[in-house]
Amino acid sequence: MSGASIFSVGLGLMHLAGFICSLHALFSVRTPQGAIAWLATLNTMPILAVPAYLIFGRSKFKGYIFARQTEDSDLKGMVDALTVKAAPFIHRVAADAENGSGGRIQAVEKLAKMPFVRNNHVELLINGHATFDSIFAGIDEALDFILIQFYIVHDDEIGRELKNRLLRKSSDGVRIFFLYDEIGCNKLPAGYIRDLRDAGIRVRSFHTTRGPGNRFQLNFRNHRKIVVADGHVGWVGGHNVGDEYLGRNPRFGEWRDTHLKIVGPAVLSLQLSFLEDWNWATGERLELHWDPVPAPGSGVPVLILPSGPADTVATASLMFQHAIHSASQRIWIASPYFVPDEGVLNALQIAQMRGVDVRILIPDKPDHLLVYMSAFAFMGKMLAAGIRIYRYYQGFMHQKVFLVDDRVAAVGTVNLDNRSFRLNFEITAIILDSGLTGQLEQMLTADFEMARQMTLSELEEKAFWFMAAARAAYLTAPLQ
Repeated sequence: MSGASIFSVGLGLMHLAGFICSLHALFSVRTPQGAIAWLATLNTMPILAVPAYLIFGRSKFKGYIFARQTEDSDLKGMVDALTVKAAPFIHRVAADAENGSGGRIQAVEKLAKMPFVRNNHVELLINGHATFDSIFAGIDEALDFILIQFYIVHDDEIGRELKNRLLRKSSDGVRIFFLYDEIGCNKLPAGYIRDLRDAGIRVRSFHTTRGPGNRFQLNFRNHRKIVVADGHVGWVGGHNVGDEYLGRNPRFGEWRDTHLKIVGPAVLSLQLSFLEDWNWATGERLELHWDPVPAPGSGVPVLILPSGPADTVATASLMFQHAIHSASQRIWIASPYFVPDEGVLNALQIAQMRGVDVRILIPDKPDHLLVYMSAFAFMGKMLAAGIRIYRYYQGFMHQKVFLVDDRVAAVGTVNLDNRSFRLNFEITAIILDSGLTGQLEQMLTADFEMARQMTLSELEEKAFWFMAAARAAYLTAPLQ
């Protein structure tokens, strides 16, 4: 067969592959605009589009929730058992709404498939030093087991301190399970992991490409940051493990981030999220302590809401939409990446029309150019609607926080962009407590004072090429 004939056959096969992929896209791509884009490119440029579709084309992660849904599975049995054990601590959110003390956000329980539980103590941790001091103290005090999960871990000063503390605890007989995202930790040296394993620490990557349906899907990430000690103390929030999170990277300067320490029954929900991720990565069920331990003298209700591409709905987006719609006085949101979907954008505009104080806090200095540019494509509409957008300039702002009225606060890992909404595994702690809400109000008020408020004239002064580039960047939002 001549070279020309081989080329023709190969081209024909690529067009056939493009057609097959386009049928898949027709039934699975989330938006009509996205489906049209894939249909056009897969059938006109299959040589480029087919590999791209295999990597970026899906927003659903196959197989992850099968074990939890299967009636006789160990994981489903554990979820059911945990629900029974948590029953004495269940907080009736509907009652809050009835008596006027807040709680209109009860639909998040449906999203989480778990209830709010009370008898927790929650501590707000502002910035890296407070966060790592608290986490390291918790590691040192652990007696039975430690669960560690981060998207990014660096082999730098703070990363080595984490490793050394884990090595010491392992030598004391404490069981340690260390889960990391292989893409987020792609620069983590093999020697770092080897040192942990040689000390008896169980270390695994999340393995997003596991399973035949995910073989080429390199676009998924496990973005969760979870630490649990002995099943009754846990940490969750925006910090990864790296010197930049302590303001030691001259590129970003001061790093602004927020974390939570939780003591009480809600920690078991953090533990369950870790166990499900570990089960996916390893195929094994961990034998851990599952008895709720109430925090002395504290009654704070907390809900842990995991979200990700294995969900049947866009959990993170719906969480934000529900929070915005439930606000009657204010909705303040801080996110380093701000490219929300249409549902969240519409909810923000409607809230502003209802007289709600809507404020968005984003960084002034970008670390992701496409996301930074994309935001300019729709900011004009938001500013024209009266929504206040602040750009934080005192270093880089990385926190993921929202505040609803005087009763609801949330801290977690979810950014306001398509990646967090549909491609990343994320986790959020939602708290019903006026005391913590007051602390977040003070924290965010101080952040607003370190930010500049955007104006419409600022956008109108942008050059045509800049706004054209912003629109082009916005078209890539489903892949960011």
